[in-house]
Amino acid sequence: MHVPYEGPGIIRDWASSEKHKLSISRVYDNEALPRISDPEMLVIMGGPMNVFDFHIHPWMQEEIEWVSSCIESGMPVLGICLGAQIIAAALGAEVYPGGKKEIGWHNLQFLPALGDYKIWGDLPPARKVFHWHGDTFSIPEGATRIAGSQAYPNQGFIYDERVVALQFHLEVTPEGVAELVKNCRDELVPGPYIQTEEEILNETGYFKSNLELMFHLLDYLCRPVS
Repeated sequence: MHVPYEGPGIIRDWASSEKHKLSISRVYDNEALPRISDPEMLVIMGGPMNVFDFHIHPWMQEEIEWVSSCIESGMPVLGICLGAQIIAAALGAEVYPGGKKEIGWHNLQFLPALGDYKIWGDLPPARKVFHWHGDTFSIPEGATRIAGSQAYPNQGFIYDERVVALQFHLEVTPEGVAELVKNCRDELVPGPYIQTEEEILNETGYFKSNLELMFHLLDYLCRPVS
């Protein structure tokens, strides 16, 4: 975790239901990253900082290098929002400002290439998911782009079948969305892809379906590899 208000959300529920032990490293409290040999799977959460803010967050370079080592070790890795950008940087791709911020519930298109990985039984159609970002990334060499939106063509990718980067948030709960609004309200300014606070908080129709997508994705990452 990079900030106290962007936690694991429904990932905690999935871990509990599957009887997995969930350990959290709070880098914002200067907690040490675990030894690469300790975790069986890594989830990198979001945060308002940029991956190139080394002068503000000196731990960022260390984390990018650590994530690179985790990927090289063969560990399943999932990155969400900032976490996706950290994965992109760890794989040598460019991370850069996207021009227009995308905040709120916006349509996402899953790309046909995603079907090759059999994460979901039926490839989900375009649907609304939660966004809160202003940066984007290029697709790393050897990775497959799996999702895009009108504002951001590169919304996710898969690398080596076991590393997944998602620019959007499937893990959020209503409480998590409220915490993001509370802590980042200053970003809710008029813009073509920025919803109002009321629009964000009044949308409740997509939590359940996105939970199911996230649970299936986590199951996929934890599957035995032959």
